[in-house]
Amino acid sequence: MRIFESLESEVRGYIRSFPTIFAKAKGAILTDEQDVAYIDFFAGAGTLNYGHNNQLISDALIKYLQEDGIVHGLDMATTAKKEFLQTFENLILKPRNLDYKLQFTGPTGTNAVETALKLARLVKGRSNIVSFTNGFHGLSQGSLAVTGNNEYRDESYISRCNATFMPFDGYFGDWNTLEYFRKFLSDTSSGVDIPAAVIVETVQGEGGINLASAKWLQELESICREYDILLIIDDIQVGNGRTGEFFSFEFAGITPDMVTLSKSIGGGLPMALLLFKADLDQWKPGEHTGTFRGNNLAFVASTVTLENYWQNDDLTNAVFYKEKILKSTLEKIAKKYKDEYDIEVRGRGLAYGFEIKNDTSIAGEISGYAFKENLIIETCGSDNQVVKFLPPLVIDEETLKEGLKRFEVAVDTLFASKKEKLGQEF
Repeated sequence: MRIFESLESEVRGYIRSFPTIFAKAKGAILTDEQDVAYIDFFAGAGTLNYGHNNQLISDALIKYLQEDGIVHGLDMATTAKKEFLQTFENLILKPRNLDYKLQFTGPTGTNAVETALKLARLVKGRSNIVSFTNGFHGLSQGSLAVTGNNEYRDESYISRCNATFMPFDGYFGDWNTLEYFRKFLSDTSSGVDIPAAVIVETVQGEGGINLASAKWLQELESICREYDILLIIDDIQVGNGRTGEFFSFEFAGITPDMVTLSKSIGGGLPMALLLFKADLDQWKPGEHTGTFRGNNLAFVASTVTLENYWQNDDLTNAVFYKEKILKSTLEKIAKKYKDEYDIEVRGRGLAYGFEIKNDTSIAGEISGYAFKENLIIETCGSDNQVVKFLPPLVIDEETLKEGLKRFEVAVDTLFASKKEKLGQEF
């Protein structure tokens, strides 16, 4: 690891949680240079919904490159982009009765968010954007202004104007937080300007796997319509089937004005796009550009995943089936320690959190012990107090159960060591 320590910036993060050099990957398995295999419950922070080196994607990319397909084309028309657009319209938009235009932004999620915020302000002629507590929308300056995580905000000296935070669903327990939001909007002296847009995640991935209910999302949409505010759903981490359905908002029956997509939409390759209702397409040609807004290899990879996983409900049903295994196993582990620890299990689809509420330091320790058991799993939340489960959607049942077995061993080992240490102290 010396070369990384001596040459790479101190900003590196995940390498510290998983201190080995990975050499190969397939499906839900990562293998390091010592040929040690690890089960991956992290999946590139939600980028690898279809697994590492998915054979369908690899074969399509190799064929495309061997035939000298366009790799870089700015926003010019290419065969790869044409096929992606046709496939996305036929398999994703039309079956859901969604009339969206597509804009290809720069290759990362924060590029899509920046574009959404810029377009919303352009269309509405207002500057304020409402975001929610514990929300995460990226780390470039515009996205960071609507990101709630203090760990990132404190270090950047960003301009915090033009963004207002409201409490997410459940922030005050059972109290309806949208009553609070509505009061600020209805009171012309509240100090909160009517926003151009509201941006929200239906499941806050980095924020701690916090869930917005269908009722809350429906009421939020109603408020946006009442006050002429655009509703932006950030589906970068929990879209692309992560919650079972392709879009994470489908279960609520709402129709956002804009949707940001990235991570798994590119089949593991860099790609981001913004979906928006046709009447919002008020850009002038070239008004918002970027050198890498047309990743043709990602178009090829995405087209293959759409054609093979979204022609029917098989993947959705598989996610719901595996969710039952994940949820029941985590609840069993939590129940085992209910007398000592206040553990909450929550999530949707294959995005789940395991939070130890009475000791926020434990989640990071569990991740470390899991790594010793050859399991890759990360933490999230305002204090990194939640163990976050994001296995590939295509993980087979046997590997999922084996990974959960390793997680349980990690938890058992850690809690036993703490109990032993506590006994020695007394």
